[in-house]
Amino acid sequence: MQDKLNIAVFVDYDNIEIGLKSTLRREFDVSLVLDALKERGDIVAKFAYANWGRQDGATRQMAESAVQMVQRIPSPRGDKNGADINLALDALEMAFTHTHVNAFAIVSGDSDFIPLVNKLKEYGKTVFVVGGKAFTSTILQQNCHEFISFESLIGDVPTGPVTLPGEVRVPRNKGERPERGERGERGERGDRGDRGDRRQRPAPLELELSMPLVERALQVLERRAVQPQLGLLKSTMLQLDPAFNERAYGASSFSDFVEKLKRADLVQVSGTGGRYIIERKGSAQPERAALKPEDLLPPLRDVLENHRLEIENGCPLEDLASWFKAEQPNFDISAYGFQEFSEFLNYAQDKTVVRMEPNEEQGIMTVYLGAEFYPPAPLPESAPAPAAEVPEEEEYEPQPYVEGQPTIFEPNPPPPKPKRAPARKRAAKPSGGGGNRRPRRKKPEGM
Repeated sequence: MQDKLNIAVFVDYDNIEIGLKSTLRREFDVSLVLDALKERGDIVAKFAYANWGRQDGATRQMAESAVQMVQRIPSPRGDKNGADINLALDALEMAFTHTHVNAFAIVSGDSDFIPLVNKLKEYGKTVFVVGGKAFTSTILQQNCHEFISFESLIGDVPTGPVTLPGEVRVPRNKGERPERGERGERGERGDRGDRGDRRQRPAPLELELSMPLVERALQVLERRAVQPQLGLLKSTMLQLDPAFNERAYGASSFSDFVEKLKRADLVQVSGTGGRYIIERKGSAQPERAALKPEDLLPPLRDVLENHRLEIENGCPLEDLASWFKAEQPNFDISAYGFQEFSEFLNYAQDKTVVRMEPNEEQGIMTVYLGAEFYPPAPLPESAPAPAAEVPEEEEYEPQPYVEGQPTIFEPNPPPPKPKRAPARKRAAKPSGGGGNRRPRRKKPEGM
């Protein structure tokens, strides 16, 4: 990576807005994303793609952040991927025409942008992806240079109700507005006007879960024979796992994260201030640190089979979470590296176990059975299919040759001209007597 990053930001507004509403009960705030990116470099361009005629409240927010709004007019057939195509084309054009732009930030959770991310990396660009861990494809998270989760930015929002730009709040007639993070009952899920029903930042993960990645990064630095300082250690950890974020473990910064590891006696730290030197302890880690996310898939399949009829036509994510908790009490998703059940389902979606779709009208995430529950129908075991008939070869007829016309085939030799009958030659006069010459008739005497 270069020392100075000039970042171009591309926002797929429709995707990020629906994802945040259905998982975190929040409106998209572009200023949080821009502030996080400013910590990583200079923002030189900002674009957002949406049908802005339907986003009156968001246009003012974008204008206040100096984001250029690109209008996407849907076609009569409903071009679902219209914004994706426009965004990808503009990003690639900038990569070719603006050589000073060496970093791109894709604000979306759509897995359709994986080819774009790979192509930008192929051209030597640094790629950030900003989205929610509960709805951003895990494949997209692992293939960028750094994934910035929106959950890690929630703590920067005030705890009280927030009035979004262009929004007019009407106080409730009965009772008080619930505090941020207090979840409404199922009957209130469709109340899109009540934006006070916001989720808090998920509970932090235990530090022991980060140790496999920390030790792996320290081993890499040891093989390179370099001192594992703070900045170098974090950059190495991001190379190994772009989705790593110290805030998921309750740390406000990476130095705070290392301090927590030191107090927990998980690493050896020497030095003061920003010149920390981190070394491995060499002690065995807890067994649950070796737990793998795929180990949670079998119990999830059991729950899906038990409630197949309810999930066949889609069920709210919260219902599936309650069924899993009741029927699989021995499985704690946090021990497998997931902060929320929705984050685990997002992982299961990439494994084709479930399929999730946001319900924009009700503002919830709906879960369906994945593709593995609908295997392709086997071929019928009937009589063997008849052998394919081999078409008879057509007799080759040579192409007639016409003199003076081109042909792609080797022309046939022209037919031989008929031989003329040889002309009768006149007998040559003999030079002397003899021969077959007829005797001349003698004249009678007396004449």
